[in-house]
Order: sequence, then C-alpha cells, then structure tokens
Amino acid sequence: MKKLLFSIAALVIATVSFAQDKKKADDIAKFKTETVDLGKIQQGNPTTAIFSVANIGAEPLIIEQANPTCGCTISDYTKEPIANGKTGTIKATYNAANVGAFEKHLTVKFAGVDEIKSITIKGEVLTKDDFAKQNPAAAETAPKQEATATPVAAPAPAKVAPTPAKTKTAAKKTAKAKKKK
Repeated sequence: MKKLLFSIAALVIATVSFAQDKKKADDIAKFKTETVDLGKIQQGNPTTAIFSVANIGAEPLIIEQANPTCGCTISDYTKEPIANGKTGTIKATYNAANVGAFEKHLTVKFAGVDEIKSITIKGEVLTKDDFAKQNPAAAETAPKQEATATPVAAPAPAKVAPTPAKTKTAAKKTAKAKKKK
C-alpha cells in the first residue's frame, strides 16, 4: 500500500513540475488582424501589407523574428521593445512577379515565448492590361516600371597576334629541322 501511495505521489509531483505556466503569443501580443488582403495588384508592382501588433502583456514586447516562408516576400518589423499598451508594426512586401492568386505566410517569434505565430497576406496579381481594365484610374497613377536600354557600340574586331610561346615553339622546330640537315 505504501508503494502505491508513493508511486501516486511521485506521479502527481512530476505532472505538476512539468506543467509549468508557459506564455503563449496570444497572452502577450494582439494583432489587429492576422490576415491582410491586398486585393488585386498589378504584376511587377511590389505591394506592402502592414500588420499592427499591440503589447497586451505586463512586460515590454520584443519581436525576435518575422520571417516570410518564401523568397517572394520581404519583411521588416519594429526592432525596439514595445511598451505595455503600445503598438508596433510588421511589414510584408510581396514582389508580385507572378500572375494569379497568392497566399503568403510569415512566422513571428516573440521573446520569451516558444510558440510561433503565423500571419498571412493574400491577393491576386493581374497583368498590366487586366489591371488597367479593372482599375482605369489606378492604372494611370501607378508608377510606370519601364526599363530603359542604353545602346552599346559593338566592340571592334580583335586583332589576333601570335603568343610568344607559339613563336618560341616555332623557332625551336625550325632550329631542330636545320640541325637534322
């Protein structure tokens, strides 16, 4: 009987010690929205989504990382500690290189929290012509991204001169041929 009580007590102590009070991202930070819909955007026109994150915890909130899950998105975030009750930002810029619908995720890690939070940007990339048809006013004000090519003069034909090594080799062969005669 003593062994059974001792085993139960050891099990309870182990369970309590492992069930520590761990912080969760939702306990210290609140996003205004976890998904930003960029709508219909023009191909080749990088577009930025801004996420607002408020510190709802008792201690300053530090964003350790805000990493996109692919190379088509670039992120930036508030590097300084965010005071209690204040807000910081996470910016995600999508390059809009490919036509079609997209949904891209960023993983956000806060200091002192093991949990990783996921935020999302989504939208649809349209060709320049399709974008102009759907948004005539916006297409006129959108920055033109035209590449200008500078003409380059054709290089002059190169003159080929024998290398000294070939000249010495030819001279040696001639000298050998003379010795044989």
